[in-house]
Amino acid sequence: FPGAMYFRLPQLAHVLGSRRIQRDHLRRLVVAEHEAERAVYQALTHDRSVPLEQRLQVQRLFETSMPRDAAANRVKNRCVLTGRSRSVHRFARVSRIMLRQLAHAGLLPGVAK
Repeated sequence: FPGAMYFRLPQLAHVLGSRRIQRDHLRRLVVAEHEAERAVYQALTHDRSVPLEQRLQVQRLFETSMPRDAAANRVKNRCVLTGRSRSVHRFARVSRIMLRQLAHAGLLPGVAK
């Protein structure tokens, strides 16, 4: 991003290609890819009008055919700049530390001190 040279980010150079960020990105892609299929499987397993044996059979098929990373709860919100996983603001997807630095540098429109 263009304003990175105006404040100290010594860790940013090696973290932009961080494995954590890449893993998070791949998990998000897998979740998006399997979202419709998961919804169908879950609707079938929770539908009480379907007999219990068929629901259990669908559930077993679901567990074996879906990758584990297709579950939305396996996606962790991470800072897109540093890869930090704690205290990440959703509206900008940056950590509190980066949010403060970007706001002080004037790179976040609409954010006041």
